[in-house]
Amino acid sequence: MPSALPIADPAPLDGLLPSSVADGADARNLGVYLHVPFCRVRCGYCDFNTYTAAEVRGVKQSDYASEAVAEVALAGGVLGASGAPRRPASTVFFGGGTPTLLPADDLARMLGAVRDTFGLEPGAEVTTEANPDSVDAAYLGRLAEAGFTRVSFGMQSAVPHVLATLERTHDPDRIPHVVRWAREAGLQVSLDLIYGTPGESLEDWRASLEQAVAQEPDHVSAYSLIVEPGTKMARQIKRGEVAEPDEDLQADMYELADALLGSAGYEWYEVSNWARDGRVSRHNLAYWQGHDWWGVGPGAHSHVGGVRWWNVKHPAAYADRMHAGVSPAAGRETLDAETREVERVLLATRVRGGLRTASLPAAARTAVAGLIADGLVEPAAALRGSIVLTLQGRLLADAVVRRLLD
Repeated sequence: MPSALPIADPAPLDGLLPSSVADGADARNLGVYLHVPFCRVRCGYCDFNTYTAAEVRGVKQSDYASEAVAEVALAGGVLGASGAPRRPASTVFFGGGTPTLLPADDLARMLGAVRDTFGLEPGAEVTTEANPDSVDAAYLGRLAEAGFTRVSFGMQSAVPHVLATLERTHDPDRIPHVVRWAREAGLQVSLDLIYGTPGESLEDWRASLEQAVAQEPDHVSAYSLIVEPGTKMARQIKRGEVAEPDEDLQADMYELADALLGSAGYEWYEVSNWARDGRVSRHNLAYWQGHDWWGVGPGAHSHVGGVRWWNVKHPAAYADRMHAGVSPAAGRETLDAETREVERVLLATRVRGGLRTASLPAAARTAVAGLIADGLVEPAAALRGSIVLTLQGRLLADAVVRRLLD
């Protein structure tokens, strides 16, 4: 979740949404995202809305669960008053920051608020992100008791010099231990990786992939490093202290990831995500499929029925809003038909299920033949009426979208 918030319409203090959010709501799943904005150390590449203890003086981490619980209650009231049907949450995701800096009982209480307010679908997916050095076996066991089903570990790399450049604090030798503890607790495991770090070689990346695969996780995410303006790493690159990521090398790294993960039984289901035995991240997939979600916490974004809004950024401002009993939303926008169509095409082309060709206007359908000829779209899928990206197409996904929308 990037730290910069967009500029748009003001949001009402009661948070009330237009009645249009109820249209078609029964056909959309509801997810809940809970943002925990605290980190022990701010990584130099990170542009997320996160804060170390030194940056949040006057705000107590021990108060945060109560503030998040208050927003969950507000969410239930707002959706009901706006006419949206009551829907149990199909997925819940705790992200950050480092959610597991909070006591496990705090996360359990926040999940309990979601359960009490919305209910949980049978078999609901409940995930938390975690740094490998922020949990132990007892902590993970407590999460499982509370109803969590997945944990996503920020492994990033198995190579010490790469982790040092990223300013990650964990020991890579800890990864096998946390994976084992999670499995013993009955949790599914995802490992998150980053490739293209300055100074990382293709062989470094291979070592990280092999180490990840050796843990036999259920799911792997692999994201190319993007240097965001205003970050410490962007300043380091500007001063010449570290090299800028090499896009050609990043493409080679992506191809290597797809090959190694594929040979180990992982199938890609979204451009940056692979899963074994169909254990996809249902929460992330809901974003790409245009379902509804309510984002809880400072800077969190929400989307319900074509209305998008975002909360005030700073934890102190967020706490003030929750203590006052008013919506923490800082601004919002109602997406017009054109914007929703662009987003639908953009998101649907990223997933393996693809984009139905028949859902496109005639002008866009004429571009499909050229995309097949250029090796960007799978011919067999196109014959079945879907636009599914090839490996080369995944590397050029943005270009494919532009051609479909031109």
